[in-house]
Amino acid sequence: VQLVESGGGSVQVGGSLRLSCVASVDTIGRYCMGWFRQIPDKEREGVAAIYTGPGNTYYADPVKGRFTMSQDRAKNTVYLQMNSLKPEDTAVYYCAADFDVLGRPGYWGQGTQVTVS
Repeated sequence: VQLVESGGGSVQVGGSLRLSCVASVDTIGRYCMGWFRQIPDKEREGVAAIYTGPGNTYYADPVKGRFTMSQDRAKNTVYLQMNSLKPEDTAVYYCAADFDVLGRPGYWGQGTQVTVS
């Protein structure tokens, strides 16, 4: 499984960005997909996830109501629409796939930097 993120960048407080993660063929729909983020000297934290089957989504409390995760199976892509961005959203964002029972992904993308100032 390969995951390639894009869409990161610098944005002002209150602005928006959309991250994309292109996955290997047949990844989306086969595996649960998620977005994580990490700032220096802190553990990587889950931001959002979308589950196989009905496609239910999960959001971490800090991003609820501001971030939306979606998927396009025809394009093998998942998205993270980020609105009303805050400085504390600054981090490297990672796409992930195939979670185990403890919520640990089996596959990671290379990450994309998001800076809010």
